[in-house]
Amino acid sequence: MENQFLHEVEGNLGVRRWSTEIQRLKGDSVLEGEKTEQWDFTRIKVVQNHLPELKMIWERWDGNNKQLFFKKYGDLPYLLDISIDKVLFRALAQFWNPAYNCFTFGSVDLVPTIEEYLSLIRCPRMQIDNPYLKAPSSPAFQRKLSKITGKDEQWIAPRIKAKGGTQCIAWKFIQELIQAQHEPVKQVDLLALSIYGLVIFPKSLGYIDDAVVELFSSLHAGVNPVPAMLAETFRSLTACKKAGEGRFIGCAQLLLAWFHSHFWKPEKTTYRACFENYSPLQDLASTPRQENIPHEKWMSVLQNFQEKDVIWKASWFFPENIIYRCEGFDWVPLLGIWGASGYVPLLVSRQYRSRQFIPATRGIATCEFAYGSRDYKKAVTLIIHAWDRVYQMKPFDEKPRVLPEYRVWRNQRRGDSIPVANSECNVPIEEHLQVNLSEMELAKQDFERKYFEMERQISGLTNERTQLKCQLESQEREMERLRKGKNKANEDLSGLQQDYKKICASAKYAGLGKSPSKWKVEIQGEKDKANHWEKRYRETPPDGLPSNKN
Repeated sequence: MENQFLHEVEGNLGVRRWSTEIQRLKGDSVLEGEKTEQWDFTRIKVVQNHLPELKMIWERWDGNNKQLFFKKYGDLPYLLDISIDKVLFRALAQFWNPAYNCFTFGSVDLVPTIEEYLSLIRCPRMQIDNPYLKAPSSPAFQRKLSKITGKDEQWIAPRIKAKGGTQCIAWKFIQELIQAQHEPVKQVDLLALSIYGLVIFPKSLGYIDDAVVELFSSLHAGVNPVPAMLAETFRSLTACKKAGEGRFIGCAQLLLAWFHSHFWKPEKTTYRACFENYSPLQDLASTPRQENIPHEKWMSVLQNFQEKDVIWKASWFFPENIIYRCEGFDWVPLLGIWGASGYVPLLVSRQYRSRQFIPATRGIATCEFAYGSRDYKKAVTLIIHAWDRVYQMKPFDEKPRVLPEYRVWRNQRRGDSIPVANSECNVPIEEHLQVNLSEMELAKQDFERKYFEMERQISGLTNERTQLKCQLESQEREMERLRKGKNKANEDLSGLQQDYKKICASAKYAGLGKSPSKWKVEIQGEKDKANHWEKRYRETPPDGLPSNKN
């Protein structure tokens, strides 16, 4: 696909005029009289895969394998080090706003963007203008999995299982392949596939979905998977918000890393972010976080979130040109692996260190659909063509400033269904998050640390046992091969012995077994016989009568 985005870079002022005019002509995301279906409280489950084996494989690799992984797939392994604060995540989900596909904390709107996620992942092969665009029809799952794993379809077929209406392969089979594989490139590819299937798109716990395999098989061409990550994150949050409950199916680690980057001011100087080898994910994963903060405290903090509390531009983010819409859309449509969504980058211009003006939002509240729904193929084709022409905006690069007309629009907009701030609460955020731990809670934390360490040791022993089992099976296969080879050699030897006996018998019958001296005597006898008859012949007259002697 050849995009023309380089010819569609516009200045901040021109985009502002366009957006304001579109909003005036088309209206807001939610017009007067329109309603958005969502619950006041969302019971969201954050159930993720248990990943000690995956992390153990990564930790045991040498520097060459790790550098190869970073070069091909970026900093994804650091997601394994990010712990998920489920209490924070459940509180954060209450503030997801399906009417505008963003998080809304009082007067503050925040949303993860394509450019921010790309900066977090740091994969040099991902091209921002080459997103993953799922075709309405795609090749067979087994054939693509065969190409990735190096196994034939006869090996793959019995290991495929149907879960949730899709085809999956269990992670344990991929784990066995990684441990048995000696080629670094294959090891890296299989580990990356595991992270995509178990961490980024964890639909069926312990399994890798066929849609994940389809996306992964396209990454070698420089495809950008971030739009698909954002699409499934937004779709899952919206589905839970509208149903009032549900399980989050998306990369919770990446979303929390993004959130922390806008919430806590870094204690260290940010000059490290200018270094080429600086990894935001590694830094965020190693930053200690306060634990055991109750849900009520998090809700109070997020309800009273104010503009002065926000780090609008993350310290590791250095934006250049920002994608703000695609052809035929007033915002950015996103194709995921199970459905589609979208977001409005102009709604959060301050995250790019730009001026905040009125964004064009009409249609964003109804942009989502699932693959398999009515007329979804037509909608998918429309989005694929929309990405053929991408419009970008140059950041204004000044201290984030809110224009007066945006304030007026923000106060008048409809559809926000989020927890309301407590106007009487003026307690600083730091004071909100102070937690006095009891002796029981401290003992609980100590127990959990010891339990996790013991679990890691058990996982290591299990991994060693699996490796020894694989080696034993390999040796048994080799012994069986040698045994069959020995039996075959014995059979061939027996056949040769029988053939030799037959040849000897034939030679004896034909006289071929006589010694040279016997042959010499026999030949001499035959010569004597020949000489005798020759002499008799000469002595016999021609007419057969004896000759007369005078």
